[in-house]
Amino acid sequence: MTIDFKTVIEENKEQFYQDLDRVIQIPSVKGEPAPNAPFGEKPKAVLEEVMALAKSYGFKTAIVNDAVGYAQLGEGEDYIGVVGHLDVVPAGEGWSFPPFKLSKKDGRFYGRGVLDNKGPIMACLFGLKLLKENKAQFNKPIRIVFGTDEENGSSDIPLYLSEEKPPLFGFTPDCKYPVVYGERGIVNYELSTTFEHGEVEGIGDFSGDQARDHVPDDLTLEINGHTIAVHGKRAPSNAPELGVNAITLLAQKIIDQKITSGNLADYFMWIVKSLAEKHNGEGLGIDFFDEDSGKLMLTPYQLKKEDDKLILSIAIRYPVSVSEEEVTNNLTKQLPMNTELTVVRRIKSTHFPKENRNIQKLSKVYEEATGLDGTPVTTTGATYARFVPNIVAFGPSFPGQKGIAHNQDEYMDEADLLMNMEIYMRGMLALTEE
Repeated sequence: MTIDFKTVIEENKEQFYQDLDRVIQIPSVKGEPAPNAPFGEKPKAVLEEVMALAKSYGFKTAIVNDAVGYAQLGEGEDYIGVVGHLDVVPAGEGWSFPPFKLSKKDGRFYGRGVLDNKGPIMACLFGLKLLKENKAQFNKPIRIVFGTDEENGSSDIPLYLSEEKPPLFGFTPDCKYPVVYGERGIVNYELSTTFEHGEVEGIGDFSGDQARDHVPDDLTLEINGHTIAVHGKRAPSNAPELGVNAITLLAQKIIDQKITSGNLADYFMWIVKSLAEKHNGEGLGIDFFDEDSGKLMLTPYQLKKEDDKLILSIAIRYPVSVSEEEVTNNLTKQLPMNTELTVVRRIKSTHFPKENRNIQKLSKVYEEATGLDGTPVTTTGATYARFVPNIVAFGPSFPGQKGIAHNQDEYMDEADLLMNMEIYMRGMLALTEE
């Protein structure tokens, strides 16, 4: 039978919003491990809430190793998978709306996770419910998989795959459109610079919200009797050009005010010259590029003091044709004196053949639903597609939408959320066709 996707979605959207609000209200930020809750009580609580919703929709449900849940339509172990996550990053400060509530203003929804990733993965679940109710025919089982540790390294996925088969094929609604066939490599470094005894005695703690997922926006430092405070602009670490980095602002201010001298002044000058507004690594000789994935992206995300050392942490996302070794070798030649480089995180790039039949199906679905070009693309992001075999990233952000997740007032336009539901309904149907 033919399904009028837009009408079906429109008639049921208010229930979807109510159910999504229930999920967003649970502040599922990673916490301390607890009994039957390896990533903390709140991620487990939101997983149980979603499993209860899925069961009420009429799906078979299960929780695997207290880490990952799934809702399945159809019988069998060989399934098409849709893999998203229910954990979120901390809310942070500066919200105009309650972060853990689904708020709506002028056709736009706000709330932590509405884009990354509760809104999109719940749109998949609710969309599958609507397909079931409208007697859609599937040739293979469909399984919606809900992780709870994507934001902190995806250690939930091995727990799932230790008990369950990977999907035959599938997607994760946690990136952008069109379908993403390649994800850049990621490497994070700690650059630890040792100073002579007493040289950093006048430096206090660097105070501010510094974490690898975002460009730091506010920092305060006591240095040689002066209080230096800087205010930048927060952005996701994979879109540093959309932010204003407080680390480089702080270094510039220290230099401008001549607060220090000698090796310490040279160090802060190195930060400014090598990193300030140089998001593609051009200040460090690592400005790699390829046609498929574009330019390398670099984000300084933490600066701290330990004993006689200043430790700078940087995140790098490099093109799919480049190796981590190449990045490391070039970077090592550009470091300040007495600096030791340590890799603290590494994720290899991933690449799926653009010509794959299922990739082409998703491209066609996207073009039919939106009228936009569906040519497959690559991303600077890191998704479950790196950890779950046979899946690719697909949505939810449309071309031109960037730097929304992980920020204050995280949002998703109502029209986009509903369009995502339609695309995902079409996609799930297409992937089960022979």
